[in-house]
Amino acid sequence: MRTKVAAVVGSMLIATSLLAGSGYAKPASQSQAGQASQKQKYVIAFQSSLPANYETLITKAGGKVLRALPELGGLEAESERADFLSNLSGVSGIQAANPELEYKLDEDTAAADGQPVTDIPQDADTYWPYQWDIQRITNNGASYKLETGGTVNSDGTVKHKAVVGVIDTGIDANHPDLKANFLGGVNFVPAGVDASETGDPSDIRDREGHGTHVAGSIAADGKVKGVGPGLGIRSYRVFAAEGGAPTSWIAAAVVQAAKDKVDVINMSIGGYDGIARYTYDGLKYNDVADMLLWKRALQYAVGRNVTVVAAAGNESLNLNDSNAVVDYMNQTYGYLGLTFKSAVKEVPGTLPGVINVSSSNKWSSDKIAFYSNYGSTIDVAAPGGDNGPVYDASRNLDERDFHYRTLSTWPTYLEPYFTSNLRGYALLHGTSMAAPKVAGIAGVIKAAHPEYTPAQVQALIKQTASDLGKPGQDPLFGSGEANIFNALSH
Repeated sequence: MRTKVAAVVGSMLIATSLLAGSGYAKPASQSQAGQASQKQKYVIAFQSSLPANYETLITKAGGKVLRALPELGGLEAESERADFLSNLSGVSGIQAANPELEYKLDEDTAAADGQPVTDIPQDADTYWPYQWDIQRITNNGASYKLETGGTVNSDGTVKHKAVVGVIDTGIDANHPDLKANFLGGVNFVPAGVDASETGDPSDIRDREGHGTHVAGSIAADGKVKGVGPGLGIRSYRVFAAEGGAPTSWIAAAVVQAAKDKVDVINMSIGGYDGIARYTYDGLKYNDVADMLLWKRALQYAVGRNVTVVAAAGNESLNLNDSNAVVDYMNQTYGYLGLTFKSAVKEVPGTLPGVINVSSSNKWSSDKIAFYSNYGSTIDVAAPGGDNGPVYDASRNLDERDFHYRTLSTWPTYLEPYFTSNLRGYALLHGTSMAAPKVAGIAGVIKAAHPEYTPAQVQALIKQTASDLGKPGQDPLFGSGEANIFNALSH
């Protein structure tokens, strides 16, 4: 799954799976995005709480409030006026404001991307033999005997001891492997993004498949198994089939998940904020307001005892190498007239309070997946899969082996994903597939130890990780590959 950006400046947020190959964000101009007007969305952070007259302040500056975030002292606004930001600069109480990017999910066609796996039988009673990733981090299912995250009642329903909120593309709530653990959710995609979007807050139907795959890695209980097959799942949809996921929608989802008292939030989402000034066609911008909303949303969740897990990203970048990150941004967005010089930060994974997850693979205890970001900000790794050792050595697309990707749930109503001929299940790879393994581990830990704080959950995950790579903490695996059996046996 790749992303297209529908505006030209602001924070760079993308779904961090590699559903269709590269996984890189690709900006597009507003005209390319099919927008008739030159409306631009903005995020605005006030110094403290939203003032009572915030709508009047925005209107006077030439804008319109699209979404208020009172818990975070921020809002999303829209304006056609080129002087909107400068008008805001004179408003007392505003700490920062910047343009906001939107992202579009865009799948490649199957024909363009390798041969599908056809040796996994559709009618198998179980797909456990193909779940190398879940086998490894549960010690071949031994962890299930210690804790699954819930208990089955006499009537077949599940009493969930912990709940994981998935901020993503939605969910196939009726999937046979997920429905027993599905507890509801909220849609944050507004009406009009496309013909299917009515603004119904209960519409969490997964149009893309990403969120359903992520949810299965956490709590599937059927042909495939998640890390915690007894965990509850709540879905917070921030991606449309062809619409975007600006920071304000994601921040609102974080707040709602915390209000719903989930124990863990998984965000298989990541991107880059330019904290220092960057230029676009000679004008100077920064993403300070965007960063403030991220930090406030995460503080809101962690302050309410929610453990937050995020994917580290798929750009093969050393996140400690500021020059490499800036070079990546300029190479990727320079043709639009954007110029970055310094202080570009990966979010949300590198922010305080977040467990940042890199992607390990099936075949190596020394190498992480070829696409995975790395650096001192990595807390732990988890299996996200890749294309196998032959491809890793050659980088020849014809030598990819999709068996090395991770198998999980896929919407039953969507066509098979191109990596296999399976319906209802799919083989994917990406840090998007690694993060939910850690979110599932965090959920099972909370089921076993409901008194644990987010800091204690994170500490236990790191202390009990399997030490891969160089001995001790290292920039590829962090503390090692997370392992729920080790954590429960500690």
